[in-house]
Amino acid sequence: MNQLRQVSFRRAPVFASDVRNVFDHLFGNEIPAPASQAESAWAPRVDIREEAGRFLILADVPGVDLAAIDIQMEKNVLSIKGERKAFASETEGKFSRVERTAGAFKRSFTLPESADAEGITASGSNGVLEIAIPKKAESAPRRIVVNAVG
Repeated sequence: MNQLRQVSFRRAPVFASDVRNVFDHLFGNEIPAPASQAESAWAPRVDIREEAGRFLILADVPGVDLAAIDIQMEKNVLSIKGERKAFASETEGKFSRVERTAGAFKRSFTLPESADAEGITASGSNGVLEIAIPKKAESAPRRIVVNAVG
């Protein structure tokens, strides 16, 4: 008679965290974790585009007060923090479905060396935050003269 062995999946949340850490290390950015394992309940989806003279981060932040978003740059890491507050009407009545998430969020991105941290600008409209990161001017090749001593 064959014996059945019970397989435990208790390590699954740790494994998911390990996978996220590997991706963070390889690609230099955070991957949103499931709400049960994340620091924040949700994270805005982003598109990152490289153009000729700049990098552009477009983040979907519907329902977030753009003036209350905190964007910081430290050691080549750009962090975006904010909060989507629950609407007053969401505390009344009985829901048959809840898909929108409220709460604080944080996303961080490691910028390439070619990014000019001093020139970063941010704007937003229609629930989309746009962060423009200019590229540093490439230094032109130049000839260095060797002086003879003595």
